[in-house]
Amino acid sequence: MRKFFLVSVSVFILLFLFVFSMPLKAQQNADVGVRTRIIVKTKSFAPNFITQNIFKNLGAYSQESLGLPRMFVVEFPGGKLAELLQKLTNNFFIEYVEEDTVVRALNTPNDAMFGSQWGLAKIQAPSGWNINTGSENVTVAILDTGINGSHPDLSGKIATSVNCTRSFCPQDSPTDANGHGTHVAGIAAAVTNNTLGVAGVSWGAKLASVRILNSSGSGYSSWLVRGITWAADNEIDVISMSLGSSFSSSSVRDAIDYAWGKGTILVAAAGNNSSTSPIYPAYYTNVIAVGATDENDNKASFSSYGVWVDVAAPGVAILSTYGSNYASLSGTSMSTPFVSGLAALVLSHNPSWGNSQIRSKIESTSDAVSNTGTYYKYGRINVCKALDCTGSPILPTPTVTPITPTPTNTPTPTPTPTVTPTPTPTSVVTSTPIPTPTPTPSTSKPWWCSIFPTSPSCL
Repeated sequence: MRKFFLVSVSVFILLFLFVFSMPLKAQQNADVGVRTRIIVKTKSFAPNFITQNIFKNLGAYSQESLGLPRMFVVEFPGGKLAELLQKLTNNFFIEYVEEDTVVRALNTPNDAMFGSQWGLAKIQAPSGWNINTGSENVTVAILDTGINGSHPDLSGKIATSVNCTRSFCPQDSPTDANGHGTHVAGIAAAVTNNTLGVAGVSWGAKLASVRILNSSGSGYSSWLVRGITWAADNEIDVISMSLGSSFSSSSVRDAIDYAWGKGTILVAAAGNNSSTSPIYPAYYTNVIAVGATDENDNKASFSSYGVWVDVAAPGVAILSTYGSNYASLSGTSMSTPFVSGLAALVLSHNPSWGNSQIRSKIESTSDAVSNTGTYYKYGRINVCKALDCTGSPILPTPTVTPITPTPTNTPTPTPTPTVTPTPTPTSVVTSTPIPTPTPTPSTSKPWWCSIFPTSPSCL
């Protein structure tokens, strides 16, 4: 009888563990705003089967690890956010719980276009290129809408492409249904000195296309966590994030701290709110926050600002790759890859440096343009100074006749703490493409004359 009792108890325990440890189905690619999504971090002593049982009893559809220890994104039926947050916050096994808020691309569409890239001359990139043009051993991850790998000015630049809007960031073809990610990628590292198109800040750097935004330019914080974690685990050198949210996220901050701890340099857009209100993830300590300046080194009218913004970079009417052609866009989204590209250059020039040294070099060599210390802590970046080329000849800023832009700010998401976020999709940019230029190179003039024709050495 005793033996039968022990066997019965053992069978019961096995059945209990089997039933309550069966994994919830991992979500694949949910549309933004369809269900209630929360991010949960469990306590270190919490058994997995118990936390799964907690989620099941609350009606969870799915549970998926975000790649960081004890961190999950869990989906529930819509309209239960407040109830879920209250119940899970008070649960003994839960360290923290938060809404899976929405992040958005931070570009400001603008129809003003220039035939030359004034931003590169403004940050003295041509003089810096005399010292270093970048190394293919350095990779910049563009966390965005994807990158069009078939663009002629990005051909051969993409080392890897993954889709982190899906579980576990599977490999994916380098495509971009929006255009934002392609534009950002071209600023950071377009193919340069190839007699066509535009120049990137870091010619030699490789790109990693990490899709964490959908075709409308929106995505969840959990997708951003996946992308940051994937980049850190795959030894990506620089993470470039031209996106943001007005809501802080503990899970995103944890992912950023994780990446920083592994030596990654993180750069993010400060936002287009024309205010001092923080934008995340740029506001976090281990991220270089980037504001936007215009061709006169004034703060761009749309740029967020304040002492929490570390540096500034050109962000008005920036010409870059877009679709299969070229377009001019404005926003702190455009400013961010200037800094990401510079980080890649500094690392190429100083391969033994850590992320804190590279960040310090970028910040300490920035130019103290108007309102430095008020609008941005360190000023507008300077490639030449960051590469210690102060003694090299500096090319003048090309003369251009700008069209005064009228930016339409892309708002950051404003989900409430009691409802599932239902953001209005960000419109795809509708800039008029610039045809691929086909300059005729001259053997008696430097290569950069096709980009900066007004330089004295090109006249």
